[in-house]
Amino acid sequence: GYKNQKQTIVVKAGANAAVNFSLEDGAINMNQVVVMGDRLRGQARALNQQKSKANITNIISSDQVGRFPDANIGEALRRVPGITMQNDQGEARNIIIRGLAPELNSVMLNGDRIPSAEGDNRRVQMDLIPSDMISSIEVNKTLTPDMDADAIGGSVNLITRASPNGERISATLSSGYNPIRDKALYTGSFVYGNRFANNAIGMVLSGSYNNQNYGSDNVEAVWTKDDFGNTFVEEMDIRKYDVQRVRRSVAAALDFKIDNNNTIFANAMYNWRDDRENRYRLRMDDIEPTYNASNAITGYTGRLGMQTKGGVDNDRNKMTRLEDQRVQNYSLRGEHLISSGLDMDWSASYSTAREYRPNERYMLFRQGGRPLTFTGTSDFPNFTTTYNVGNAGLNTISENTDLTKESEFGAKLNFRVPLS
Repeated sequence: GYKNQKQTIVVKAGANAAVNFSLEDGAINMNQVVVMGDRLRGQARALNQQKSKANITNIISSDQVGRFPDANIGEALRRVPGITMQNDQGEARNIIIRGLAPELNSVMLNGDRIPSAEGDNRRVQMDLIPSDMISSIEVNKTLTPDMDADAIGGSVNLITRASPNGERISATLSSGYNPIRDKALYTGSFVYGNRFANNAIGMVLSGSYNNQNYGSDNVEAVWTKDDFGNTFVEEMDIRKYDVQRVRRSVAAALDFKIDNNNTIFANAMYNWRDDRENRYRLRMDDIEPTYNASNAITGYTGRLGMQTKGGVDNDRNKMTRLEDQRVQNYSLRGEHLISSGLDMDWSASYSTAREYRPNERYMLFRQGGRPLTFTGTSDFPNFTTTYNVGNAGLNTISENTDLTKESEFGAKLNFRVPLS
């Protein structure tokens, strides 16, 4: 700027007055200048992070997930390029990255591996965690040297919410309707976060509840060809599924800013899903054709079996097959700026996953050698029989209780020195 100047001007009637100023540089000394700005948020921030990554990565923010009615993480991930999901009752469950099987991929929570609750493989069920409990999702399609070498296809890192800059309160409620089973769907969530002690301490609490009722009616068949070139159905199932899935999830995050160079973080997350299922199955197998003199098929005989999958009548099973799956994760980490050319971060974590299937019951009624009439087409097979399947004898009845559990302890220490 310029220095202020003052002059007295006398203006006479009918005459022009010319005034000349000589401008001189001036400066004002100020105590403090504060520049207020807003950091990138939401999907804009996610895209900016994705652009700066050294590997092939897709990042999705919670804002982007919230644009769609995705009830769980698996549903959100199916929208990522290069990702395919294996479904269970219409819900996305197991992740396939670049065409490689779920067993060849890893899933992490805030950089810590999530153990698998399935006893015979290392799959992590992606429909276990509600989508509204995650701040962002990182899909790494190529691994870098600083990452665990426990995946061939890629890895998924689920980032939970961090403490906000100020007080934040949000809640959502939604509902729906399933016309297949004539039942309602319920979803609710809440988030509360704030900072205390002159912004030195931050915390955020979040919770989610999701109650979904599903159903499906399907036909499954197996075709074969006989020695005369005739194609026929040798096995067919008519199935009915009634499914209820209840998800509960709570999470907490705390950070303590010791000073401008040292910060400690603590995170905890607990996920609990009850998967209740009844399956009613009519199976026609061991189907054998009958032929005429020209080796043309004139009829069929086969074995009829009716199987029911369920459980005991109590408050947990509710006469269904119950799959009780829970995943917990607890972590403590720190970030420290040791000098202008050296910073350090460390973390310690404990994770556990378990699957409990109590009192799982199967009951099978079976009768063999019964005549069957094929009334469908090769694309839409259908068999009818004059035999009353209600007269089939009891073949087997079984009850199983299974418990699978996996725990993992982890710790890491990193130093970072900029080379340029």
